[in-house]
Amino acid sequence: MNRNQVLPQVELSANPSALHKVDFCAPQSYVGKGFLAITDLPRLAQETSRVEAGDGFEWGVETYFVDSPGSNPHQILQLRLKGRIHMICQRCLQDCPVDLSRECQFVMVANEALADAYPIEDDELEPIVASQHFDLLGLIEDEILLSLPLIPKHSEGACKAYAASFGEAGAGVDGIEKPENPFNILKNMKKSS
Repeated sequence: MNRNQVLPQVELSANPSALHKVDFCAPQSYVGKGFLAITDLPRLAQETSRVEAGDGFEWGVETYFVDSPGSNPHQILQLRLKGRIHMICQRCLQDCPVDLSRECQFVMVANEALADAYPIEDDELEPIVASQHFDLLGLIEDEILLSLPLIPKHSEGACKAYAASFGEAGAGVDGIEKPENPFNILKNMKKSS
């Protein structure tokens, strides 16, 4: 590829099915944006507690080439994600909206060996293998899943901790008797003998 060559820029379709096969081996750059509903992302849908109108993720993709000393230019893929998903709050066990925003960059490499050899100290760029049938939708879903909180919770003070019947005193459910302390039974047995 000639370093002075102007590459065509192709606009990606916002249709989720078109994002399954993007040719990142072609000498062109890409730009695109759109919205993905939770139903477009089946693995993410398994993490939701419910789906409301407007839940989903806006995505934006841009690729460009940067010069690399002593080799061909490297293709960089920038991905921006912003959206909302509902999950179960681990404090109150009720529905909780989770807003996510993520920006990441990847360097496209020709094969797995080059990806494995990519310097790990470069924490700004993660290597991914380019292909003629690259699953961009899968990458978007992976990045959203990686952004999910390990322990989803409402913001501090927005909910009360769930009180279990075996928890602190007075936390039992009304109408259910607490079992008698087994040591009290032994104590009473000792008194009666």
